[in-house]
Amino acid sequence: MDVIETALPDVKVFVPPAFEDARGAFSETYSARRYGPHAPGLVFVQDNESRSAKPFTVRGLHFQAPPFAQAKLVRVAQGRIFDVAVDARKGSPTYGKWVGEELSAANRKQLLAPVGFLHGFMTLEPDTVVAYKVTDYYDEASDGAVHWASPSLSIAWPAPPEKATLSEKDAAAVDFDRFESPFSV
Repeated sequence: MDVIETALPDVKVFVPPAFEDARGAFSETYSARRYGPHAPGLVFVQDNESRSAKPFTVRGLHFQAPPFAQAKLVRVAQGRIFDVAVDARKGSPTYGKWVGEELSAANRKQLLAPVGFLHGFMTLEPDTVVAYKVTDYYDEASDGAVHWASPSLSIAWPAPPEKATLSEKDAAAVDFDRFESPFSV
């Protein structure tokens, strides 16, 4: 398995190998034995999946506040996304910094967004299916969002805001400059 370090030290990209033959391909998408040394202490308790019908659908920037904070391991089962993690840990030298990575079914890349990071993505193809593992269960009272196009973050999304398809929650999310982060280093 390839492990790629990003500009944010705690965010990693994993590329599990695929074994191909005349029938198609096989890939082990997660193994605690392989991932554990690169993400110590993470125990995933729930798997989630979303399907987005339209290109430029945005989901995020989401987080779960403590005590239900979640790390996420994100991959694409069908289609392509631009996946983003933003450091939201007060006191971190990289607070407010982001990394983005194109994840696709074809490239098999997976992004690890640790606890204390906002996470979101924009789909790049129709009928994109995103699967992700999380380290804690969903808790409605702990659920939060920061506006995906917050000017102070300057995220280089692949499409402008007027092309994006958003949920009401994501459209109404608070700007990063007004966000009271529940995370610290």
